[in-house]
Amino acid sequence: MTSTGDVEGRAGPLWWARRRDAVEDVVIGGVSAVECAWEGVGFAHEAGIPVPAGVLFGFVVGTTLTLRRRWPIAVVLVGIAVSPAVMGFLLGVVALYTLATSEVPRRITATLTSMSMAATFVVMYMLTRKDAEAGSTLVVLLSVFVAVALTVPPVLFGLYIGARRRLMESLQERADSLERELSLLADRAEERAEWARKEERTRIAREMHDVVAHRVSLMVVHAAALQAIALKDPAKAVKNAALVGDMGRQALTELREMLGVLRAEAPKRRAAAVPVPVALGLVGGFEEGPTLAELEALVGQSRAAGMVVELDVRGVGDPYAAEVEQTAYRVVQEALTNCHKHAPGARVVVRLAHREGEFAMQVENGPCDGKAAEPGLPSGGNGLVGMRERVLGLGGVFVSGPTDGGVCTTRRAQGIQSPSPSESPSPTPSGSTRE
Repeated sequence: MTSTGDVEGRAGPLWWARRRDAVEDVVIGGVSAVECAWEGVGFAHEAGIPVPAGVLFGFVVGTTLTLRRRWPIAVVLVGIAVSPAVMGFLLGVVALYTLATSEVPRRITATLTSMSMAATFVVMYMLTRKDAEAGSTLVVLLSVFVAVALTVPPVLFGLYIGARRRLMESLQERADSLERELSLLADRAEERAEWARKEERTRIAREMHDVVAHRVSLMVVHAAALQAIALKDPAKAVKNAALVGDMGRQALTELREMLGVLRAEAPKRRAAAVPVPVALGLVGGFEEGPTLAELEALVGQSRAAGMVVELDVRGVGDPYAAEVEQTAYRVVQEALTNCHKHAPGARVVVRLAHREGEFAMQVENGPCDGKAAEPGLPSGGNGLVGMRERVLGLGGVFVSGPTDGGVCTTRRAQGIQSPSPSESPSPTPSGSTRE
């Protein structure tokens, strides 16, 4: 039976787990060999054998204690076997202690302990009865006391040390397991943080695109009109110049608000492993954004740029969540920007229908006016993608594409289910359109 000292990853020689254990066992085995060799002299006289033979026998018996960690049961059996020769005091005590600390089944430990106690009792009784009256109570009590004193304390101490060692090993394994779990959690937290940073970059990119693209597009349209009428109608040119200035200031104001949110300090109490931009976006990203009440002003800006825009609102809805109203505003803003880019001179209709718990929006432009000049605005191809991401992120439905009449539409509906054709402001076939 191999003891717990025989473990994987040992650094000591042979079966020893550590070099220090090997030195300890060799020293104890040497002391036991000297003791047994000295006791072998008396055994030789009692057995009537040559003294050198008795000494050699005792020396060999004592050295078996060196194997206590490898074969604890065998060493205990050797100690029991030589007990009639009245030798191996250190051998028996240390062997029982090692047996109790090992992983040997407890029934085997109990059996060997009982055998050792019985052997010690018999030997002690045989030795003491020579000097006392045979069968006296004193001899029996003395024999019992010696037998118990030489077997029970080392076994109990060994059981305590073994239990303590197993407890420490269990705690070490638990600590290693917790460390591995913490490492996995840290890796997952890093992955979530990277995902959150990516999502936040995407959200900021959408905000920047919505703010800059719409305002700058209107400024370009007004600048083109200003260039065309500067000499013909100075009063209207001045009005357009003022509108360009107002739009530029509005764009700068919105950009400053966004940058201010990004520069703001993160809340002191925020979830671990969540990057600062995400925490800021959740705290202030939607609180100061535009709302549905500002759609009239948004449509008015496009009207001032020369676009014919009709705003049709049906029903009265309760106030929606801030992110929902901001998303609806941005969708209409981007749709009007696309109309300025790709359908100059076309008539545009913005419809808003409130329902229970959700609403539907539709932006539809008519055929382009052939007399209107193409403003030549650049397009990055991200507008429709951004609108779709916003709407789907809130559980809504987004559809864009040409209608049967050749015009382009963009629709956004809040809620899980999209409005039925009879309840929506107008039919909106799916398809694709330019940004």
